[in-house]
Amino acid sequence: MSELDKKINEHFPGLVVRKDLVKTVKGNAIVPSYVLEYLLGQYCATSDEASIQTGIQTVREILRKHYVHRNEAGLVRSTIKEKGRHKVIDKVTVDLNDSKGVYEATFSNLGIKKVLVTTDTIKKHPKLLVGGVWCICDLEYDLVEEKDACPWIMASIKPIQLSHFDFDSYLEARQKFSTDEWIDLLIQSIGFNPDLMGRRSKMLQLVRLIPFCERNFNLIELGPKGTGKSHIFSEFSPHGILISGGEVTVPKLFVNNSNGKIGLVGYWDTVAFDEFAGKQKRVDMALVDIMKNYMANKTFSRGVETLGAEASMVFVGNTSHTVPYMLKHSDLFCDLPDKYHDSAFLDRLHFYIPGWEVDIIRGEMFSDGYGFVVDYLAEILRSLRNHDYSQQYKGKFDLLSDISTRDRDGVHKTFSGLMKVLFPSGEASPEEIEEILTFAIEGRKRVKDQLLRIDKTYTKVRFGYERAGGDTIFVKTLEEEEYPRHYGTDEEKQTEADAGSESATEHATDQKSETDEPKAQHLQFKENQRGVSYDMLFTPYLRGATRIEITDAYIRLFYQVRNLMEFMETVARCKAEDAEPSVHLVTISDEFKAEQQHEMLTQIQNSCAAIGIQFTWEYDLSNSIHARHIVTDNGWKISLDRGLDIFQQYQMNDTFSFGNRMQEFRTCKAFEVTYLRP
Repeated sequence: MSELDKKINEHFPGLVVRKDLVKTVKGNAIVPSYVLEYLLGQYCATSDEASIQTGIQTVREILRKHYVHRNEAGLVRSTIKEKGRHKVIDKVTVDLNDSKGVYEATFSNLGIKKVLVTTDTIKKHPKLLVGGVWCICDLEYDLVEEKDACPWIMASIKPIQLSHFDFDSYLEARQKFSTDEWIDLLIQSIGFNPDLMGRRSKMLQLVRLIPFCERNFNLIELGPKGTGKSHIFSEFSPHGILISGGEVTVPKLFVNNSNGKIGLVGYWDTVAFDEFAGKQKRVDMALVDIMKNYMANKTFSRGVETLGAEASMVFVGNTSHTVPYMLKHSDLFCDLPDKYHDSAFLDRLHFYIPGWEVDIIRGEMFSDGYGFVVDYLAEILRSLRNHDYSQQYKGKFDLLSDISTRDRDGVHKTFSGLMKVLFPSGEASPEEIEEILTFAIEGRKRVKDQLLRIDKTYTKVRFGYERAGGDTIFVKTLEEEEYPRHYGTDEEKQTEADAGSESATEHATDQKSETDEPKAQHLQFKENQRGVSYDMLFTPYLRGATRIEITDAYIRLFYQVRNLMEFMETVARCKAEDAEPSVHLVTISDEFKAEQQHEMLTQIQNSCAAIGIQFTWEYDLSNSIHARHIVTDNGWKISLDRGLDIFQQYQMNDTFSFGNRMQEFRTCKAFEVTYLRP
């Protein structure tokens, strides 16, 4: 186990599980992850390998005997009849039979209906009435002669949810972890490998948890297919429900006026709409109007009566265009149905997750480390709904005065939610509070900036905050930094064009032109930024150089040596046909795979020799290289805080991936580069 996994098991014994076990036991069972982890938490919540293997066999046996596969429903029904009683794991939905005045259950996979349910059971588990709940049930069969009588009898029912937890122990254990360790624990709990994500990418994943711990939080995520947008809302918690955007009605979501039955928002902490985007979708305008009122005021009407609810609303959908295309031709909400592409509806959203920054899910991204049994974390998050951390930044920071009330609400709710997720005790350093506040402001700014495009009556707002010392910090979205020429409204674009304004990214991009002269400067790039390449960064500074020296301690692993090869490709594109420049690398020998490292560098040397580049290298025997830089004999020193390792993980083995073929389509790590004339 890693040091983090050991620490997790030490401070949360019996409450964590190895995340790769879910795949191990799932097989072909179409069952949410929280159901499997509930069982794994009973038998595999340990770090002892022998106990884990025994527990896996037990869970597999339970699933084999009691989980109902649809194609084996007839066999299970026969087993219940012959044995008289049998335990099943199935999704159970209950309805009130108005004519008989009784509650009747439907077992989804087993295929039986009208199973009588007692009123006491409904009082204990009201969610059975809305959407259905995964349960472990004891079923009996007793054939009676009475007409229309159901022979199936539910002897007992136990929803698959944690029965109790100790919140104080959770807070106490949290103090044993650094912020970075805690974030990694949460990412592993979701099921992903934190080593493959940068800080910003992790924060975007954690925003998806806010609807479970913050009441009436309105979240939207639009992005490419396959990024796991709906995973958390369908698999993560028994307190959330995922529905198709086109399969909900006013009675189902809010209230049925004919019988007074409350809809989904009255029973679930989070109601998520999957496949929410799509211009051709038919939308009920009455539903949109009620949603506007609910999202703004937490209330909805039933006739003359006004009701309230606490469910958070989440909207996830796919985009069909790239970000620069949307910014140039329309807005970042352009894929929504027309009735939802409405400024009054969109203004109710508290945070917009930029789904285009989230990696498409790949096999290696899943974690085999330890994380919370998701049902335990779900209960913790639910208990945090009773807390309010929205004012925790006061005294250290203050939002700018021209931020409107609705914008402040969005910032406050996101800030409060992230504080609950990361600092459940409410204690955080000023630097940590500032990071969360900046992130919360950015998410709301993304919404407001698009509203300015959609509805000209909205007033432009300066999004930012003031530090206690008096400094004013203005916040920008990442796409505002990446695509400044397309980001603003038409009026702003014209104003900026007249003023000749350029961002750091524009400066760097324009350096690709051969007519530009290199100059001393300092550039900063944000995590998940795209459009960056070695050609863009280095070409103007490498032209005419006959000797280039690279100092970088981390040219050891395959992807690091591949970065070096791509740098050599940039050198090859820069050199004149008749030139034979030399490139010398100073690095550190890999302690464990020195032979493989030497072999890869030799292959680069041979490839370079064939096109007239003399590549050599040496190992620093003192193992004391810290600074990473490139020095050229034409007078430039390029200081790189990350060396050549500026890209996040991409599909390196996929020949047909643009990220593999072209650096501009990869996302970056946060890094800085300084160009100096020594």
